[in-house]
Amino acid sequence: MKSRKYLDSLNDKSVEELKAELVSSKKELFNLRFQNATNQLDNTARIGEVRGNIARIHTVMTKRIKGIV
Repeated sequence: MKSRKYLDSLNDKSVEELKAELVSSKKELFNLRFQNATNQLDNTARIGEVRGNIARIHTVMTKRIKGIV
């Protein structure tokens, strides 16, 4: 259910806001991977969550560009 709410919030955003969200998610993923490599990351499942969020952002952006939504 949490991912559905996130997807609904993405659908309400403009393309520019989606690009900003994508950049911040990629930065977060980089930081999580860095923490994981240095054994400082407690919640390793967060990496998968952020990767899923990046995929959702890409999906919404692609739909917008193709005019599906």
